[in-house]
Amino acid sequence: MQETLVVVGAAVLRNGRVLAAQRARPEALRGLWEFPGGKTDPGEIPEAALVRECREELGAHVRPLERVGPDVPLPVEGRRAVLRLWTAEIVEGDPRPLEHLALRWLSAGELRTVDWLSADLPFLEAVGAHLTHRPARSE
Repeated sequence: MQETLVVVGAAVLRNGRVLAAQRARPEALRGLWEFPGGKTDPGEIPEAALVRECREELGAHVRPLERVGPDVPLPVEGRRAVLRLWTAEIVEGDPRPLEHLALRWLSAGELRTVDWLSADLPFLEAVGAHLTHRPARSE
């Protein structure tokens, strides 16, 4: 039996806001917004994949903090796949859209002002609650 593919996402938090990234590709998803992240490599633990993906996509080093919500099934042809989200904080660097069209920092009240990928939608309520119930960290 084939192992479940884990796709990781990062709800990167800073000053009471969360980072959203606008997809550049594939063409069918271009312009939609997501939490940055990507597929785990074989043998890679999800938290390490999250750090690697954020470095590749954003040019920033992040630290995973805690899981957000349950796994969300993903439509990947030929195998079982899930999206797993963590909150994360920036340890080093300033995020840049290296693989995305744009980045935006959104407050809890702004979360629904962008057109999210359907897989990310189930996390919005939990991320919004996380933003409104945690004090902003100063840098």
